[in-house]
Amino acid sequence: MKKLTVRLPERSYPIYIGTGLYQQLPRLLDDLGWSHRPLMVVTDTQVGPLYGKAVIQPLEEAGFKVGLVTVPAGEVSKSLSSLEQLTETCIQFGLDRSGAVLALGGGVIGDLAGFLAATYMRGIPFVQLPTTLLAHDSSVGGKVGVNHALGKNMIGAFHQPSLVVFDVDTLHTLPEREVSSGFAEVIKHALIRDTTFVDWLADHRSQLLSLESDSLGQAIMKGCRVKAEIVAQDERESGLRAVLNYGHTIGHALESVSGYGCYTHGEAVAIGMVGAAMLGEQLGLATGVLAPTEKLLKSFRLPIRFMEKLSDEALLNAMKRDKKVRQGGYTFVLPTSVGSVRILRDVEERAILQVLQQLRGDTR
Repeated sequence: MKKLTVRLPERSYPIYIGTGLYQQLPRLLDDLGWSHRPLMVVTDTQVGPLYGKAVIQPLEEAGFKVGLVTVPAGEVSKSLSSLEQLTETCIQFGLDRSGAVLALGGGVIGDLAGFLAATYMRGIPFVQLPTTLLAHDSSVGGKVGVNHALGKNMIGAFHQPSLVVFDVDTLHTLPEREVSSGFAEVIKHALIRDTTFVDWLADHRSQLLSLESDSLGQAIMKGCRVKAEIVAQDERESGLRAVLNYGHTIGHALESVSGYGCYTHGEAVAIGMVGAAMLGEQLGLATGVLAPTEKLLKSFRLPIRFMEKLSDEALLNAMKRDKKVRQGGYTFVLPTSVGSVRILRDVEERAILQVLQQLRGDTR
């Protein structure tokens, strides 16, 4: 078991990464001073049957009162209507301010359950139990929320978890597409901060795609470390933390305009990172970034173009609603080199349109 600490002024918390960690949950919660605290496990219809019992049984045997609520798998559950249903279940269960929420699932569950914890009785603690590789990113940093039809993550809060427990055994039940999707955020962390991590990913691609546990643990630790260091410097995204949105301006627009059904989040972000590299080179901020970005993403079976008939107008409108926008101008995180990025505001629409044209096609 590896341990990493997210160091914040008032709410530092540990991340544990390893195998067989659910059996250790009672001890880890006891370490927080949570003995016999009522708990509500929030999961989905895919993860619940696989890991619900493995999480709940050791907790109940240790004397915890544990409830379980399950929502449909997928982005459709990341909504205000789901939040209302979860709140009702928690009230009926008798969850009070001494209780806590356990988010068992991928990024959707982590965001939804975290927002439930942030709003239930004006805020109770929660624990992230990510079960996807993609969620190594979303489970760290305290961003929680739900989607709106007009934009992703438009309704939310900053609510840090008390603990993150990443059992890499759960990754072995993921479909191949979800495995590749998860590597998009791992690659993102490397591209924005660490050239040696970029090289390491290329060198360990076969071990990672075959889900070799030690390599997976190292990749997750390296990715979480990048994010933890950035979050520690800018918890509420007033400046530096926005670099973690690399690839997300175009990526979120693709998700939103396509109705959250065509691409996984990781696939959309992969295409968005290619778009950011194109834009960075077009604006003269960087050279030699696009080709290695495309090569690395393709090697992890990720798309680098989109082929759906999505209009420029719809995509631009979605980008205008991006949370990084200030006074109507387009804001992008763009590369200056492999392993380094900067935030650029007031990017011209003409340049974005040229990139969107380049991104159309299918070169998976």
